[in-house]
Amino acid sequence: MVQQQPEKDRDQWTTGDEPMTGPQESYLHTLAQEAGQQVPEGLTKAQASQLIDELQQRTGRGV
Repeated sequence: MVQQQPEKDRDQWTTGDEPMTGPQESYLHTLAQEAGQQVPEGLTKAQASQLIDELQQRTGRGV
């Protein structure tokens, strides 16, 4: 049986204030294009993660 780690609140990420990673940015642009949205510049890792979750719900990815 595989135990999942509880997800840590984004506000408590120690690196959440750092700029988003390259993979986050790439995936965000893919999702945003599918959703017909623009990706804001200068997102942090935590903000990018939150936007990824929102766009996944809109596009049906990650279901």
